[in-house]
Order: sequence, then structure tokens, then C-alpha cells
Amino acid sequence: MLRVEHLSHSFLSGGETTQVLQNIDFRVQKGEMLALLGSSGSGKSTLLNLMAGLMKPTEGNIYIAGESIVKMNESQLAEFRRTHIGFIFQAYELIANLTVRENVELPLIFQSIRPSVRKQKALSLLEQVGIPEKSELFPSQLSGGQQQRVSIARSLVTEPSVIFADEPTGNLDTKTEDEIITILKRLNSTLSTTFIIVTHEHEVARHTKRILTLRDGCLQDTEGAGEVAAGGEEA
Repeated sequence: MLRVEHLSHSFLSGGETTQVLQNIDFRVQKGEMLALLGSSGSGKSTLLNLMAGLMKPTEGNIYIAGESIVKMNESQLAEFRRTHIGFIFQAYELIANLTVRENVELPLIFQSIRPSVRKQKALSLLEQVGIPEKSELFPSQLSGGQQQRVSIARSLVTEPSVIFADEPTGNLDTKTEDEIITILKRLNSTLSTTFIIVTHEHEVARHTKRILTLRDGCLQDTEGAGEVAAGGEEA
């Protein structure tokens, strides 16, 4: 589903070049749930931005669902993200003046999906993340864990090829963190959706099928390599 090939990236600041990522290579299978583990400054946020098409790498290539996102222009990337990529954010990023259901529906509006279909899909996903009764409330009326459930539902509503979860439990207590990870694992299993979870927490990473560890911009080791989610296959 995702291939990263010979990827390197550097930033130019004050006339000096700083290497952030060095010769990164890995593949993620369709339906796999993988953790990208690294401490602050390891390069994981830069790698996430590159994989999501928010930045262009200095060297190398990135393929999602068989397509090179490096070769796309900004217009093509925007369209590709709308249909192929879902995001789960640490800070939820919900729109305050929209209801829970409307927040989940929002990505479908940009795809010109009919209102009745949008509503049906949103309610179905809210059922799957365990908060169907919250559909007409506003984000401010929800706990942090409930808001993250809304964010998860929103990320799935376009049926993307891959979902990038950026520190999805970073703002949650331990009990709620466990609940969110359990939901992600269940959705990964039942929907065969590909999840890449970016985290600095070993406790979160250990729940995934495979862990890639970044240290100082280099891919240092792979734990559980070769373990692919049930039914996984390379796209």
C-alpha cells in the first residue's frame, strides 16, 4: 500500500544544510497496522509530512496505492489526499460550530456526495467507534476520548487507502489511551484499513503488528518485520 524508497531530506537554514532523514527504505502492506516510533528530533514528523504529501523530499520516492506522490503537483496532491489519505491528529482538529455528525461528514462534502449518503456513512462510523448517541452534540460537549473517536470516524469516512495517525493518544489518560488503541486495532481488523501510527510511546507502538524505529533520521531497526495483518497483501 505504501513504499518509501531511498528517501532523504534536508533543510536549508542560515546558509547551512541540516540532514533530517537519511536513505529511508520500507514498505507497508495493505491492511497492515504499523508504528513509526521515535523520540523528539528523530525525524518522524518530517517523515509523516513527506508520506502525506505535505512536503517534497530532497531525494527518493514515495508510492501510495501504486502512485508516486513525489511526481504530483499541488493540485494533484490535494485531490489524491482527499480520496486516498485519512488523518488522525493528536489535538483532534474538530470544527467547533459543527455537530459530531457534521464533522464526520465534512470530507464527503468536498467529494460532492449527496447529503443523505453522507449522513448514513457518518452515523454508521459513529456506531463503529462507539458513540452513535453523540451525533448531534458539539465537540465542546465531549470528553477528549470521545473527540478522538469522532476524529477516527472522520478519517475513515472517505474509505482511504491509508490513515496516518499522528500521536493519536498524546492528549489522553492511560485508560482512554487503551480504549482508543483497542478501537484502532478493531477497525484495522474488520475494515482491513492500513494504519501508520506515529508515536514516541513504546506502550502504543507495541500494539501494532510491526514497529519501525527512527533515530537521528535513520531507520535503526524493525521489530516484528514480516508480520502482516490478517489478509494483508501488497497493493
